[in-house]
Amino acid sequence: MSPLSKTPLSKSASAQADLRGTNLYRVAIVGAASLKGKEIAEILRERNFPAVDVRLLDDDESLGQLEAVGDEMSFIQSIRSEQFERVDFAFFASDPRSTRNNWKVARDLGDTIVDLTYALEDEAGASVRSPWIERQTGQPIAPELQPGPVVVAHPAATVLALLALRSEKAAKIERMVATVFEPASENGQKGMDELHEQTVNLLSFQELPKNVFDIQVAFNMVPRYGQRSELALDAVSQRIRKHYRRIARGATEPSLQVLQAPVFHGHGFSVYLEMEKPVAIADLSRALAGEHVVVSGSPEDTPTNVSAAGQGDIQVAITNDANHKTARGCGQLPTTCASRP
Repeated sequence: MSPLSKTPLSKSASAQADLRGTNLYRVAIVGAASLKGKEIAEILRERNFPAVDVRLLDDDESLGQLEAVGDEMSFIQSIRSEQFERVDFAFFASDPRSTRNNWKVARDLGDTIVDLTYALEDEAGASVRSPWIERQTGQPIAPELQPGPVVVAHPAATVLALLALRSEKAAKIERMVATVFEPASENGQKGMDELHEQTVNLLSFQELPKNVFDIQVAFNMVPRYGQRSELALDAVSQRIRKHYRRIARGATEPSLQVLQAPVFHGHGFSVYLEMEKPVAIADLSRALAGEHVVVSGSPEDTPTNVSAAGQGDIQVAITNDANHKTARGCGQLPTTCASRP
């Protein structure tokens, strides 16, 4: 993909109907063939987003591929400057390099930029947003005359922030320790394919492919990838911390460890809370329960990857720490890529 800034802008879109003053919008999804791109299209459909035009864009490998948009099928098209003309929202869900190459053209054409690749998190004027946390804190976001790109907060940051903010309603948190179990889907289709191939090859005693992770991730839990991998769990950990601070200012910041788990979808969390005073499990359950959070009521309902599949809420189980009266342990599993918060 070449940078779009070198492509002459076309005015052919001026013939399209002007939607200003209506409640209808035009949307472009860059990376429409990616897992996140497909989920964006699905969410727009599920929530009846009033889009009169959804443009599916991706690199050359996906050109011509059919994808569902609402009740219709649409072809994936190449990323060209004219595709961003008269677009209200441009979602970037491909890879960081594609986002960095193309987002300024969309911005200069007046599009509102929504970045799910985290490529723009350090750009001037960029904001990290989590609607779940904004609703929880009740802090309104002031409108901007010239808004910068909106970066969707990392799902793990959203989950941890929501749990911390609600737990504080039961008692002040003295200490919070969290382990995040990263699914293969966070590295896109290529990550899931490599986990699948490693699993199959291990069971058939064949050599393992390691082009993505450069380490065995099937039937294994790892704190870092191989040296030749372009990915880094340390970078994931730093991003979660950074986003947590931006969306939940003042909340207790957790000590954090991120592990790659041998699962395809769904983040897993193990969270240890030490409170200022003893809190009954029932009281903490009531504080946590609410919009987006479901607290299991019995050991039989303890969340798992299987029980969380297809669910849109955070699944939580709470246990006591027998050695500390003020401590509680939480385990939770949101669904799929968790880009919905």
